[in-house]
Amino acid sequence: MDNSIVSKFTVFFEEPFWVGIFERHAGAKYEVCKVIFGPEPKDYTVYDFMVKNQKHLKFSPGVEADRTDKNCTNPKRMQREIKKQVANAGIGTKAQQALKLQHDQTKTERKIRSKEMKEAEKERMFQMKQQKRKEKHRGH
Repeated sequence: MDNSIVSKFTVFFEEPFWVGIFERHAGAKYEVCKVIFGPEPKDYTVYDFMVKNQKHLKFSPGVEADRTDKNCTNPKRMQREIKKQVANAGIGTKAQQALKLQHDQTKTERKIRSKEMKEAEKERMFQMKQQKRKEKHRGH
């Protein structure tokens, strides 16, 4: 059981806004959070955002992920991997799946909330109608 947490934050341009994808490997779980910046953020803006808002980010539900840790990597190999990651514009399919799962979850929560609000409004209108009927019969 591995209790370490590894995080990765990628900023890229997705028409018409700049988007940040925060990926987190916590044990065997893979979680993703999407942040929309709007105009192109500066490095210090991204850093400031991460420092202030990291604990408030809403991550997708955890998806099972196999994680391979490389304890000691050759520095040249690490540089090549970093260049590949920088050249790779966008996010991986696992992140897209996790974001889709989060989107579906928020969609169902929103549907449940709106249904409850409609029911409460319907009940309130019914009570108002009943009250009005009682007031009409009060004088006779």
